[in-house]
Amino acid sequence: MCNFPFEEKQISDKTFLREFKHDVHSDELIWHQDREDRKIRIVEANGWLLQIDNQVPFFLENNKDYHIPKYTWHRVIKGKGNLKILLEKL
Repeated sequence: MCNFPFEEKQISDKTFLREFKHDVHSDELIWHQDREDRKIRIVEANGWLLQIDNQVPFFLENNKDYHIPKYTWHRVIKGKGNLKILLEKL
């Protein structure tokens, strides 16, 4: 069983609400790839950033959608509060 740095609640077949807590250790927020395209909508950003492979990290914005193509290296970088996202596996 894997331990992930977030809590997750399944909303529908391919939609999940994820929350990264403000006290998560930065070492747990690793570079990774996913097996499917993903659309994420930011519910609460609180200063968190997203970094895509070979790009400069950028701040996530509340109520904005982001697309992460499958097999793209990416990671989140910790902000000040919790990060809440609505994730859809496409």
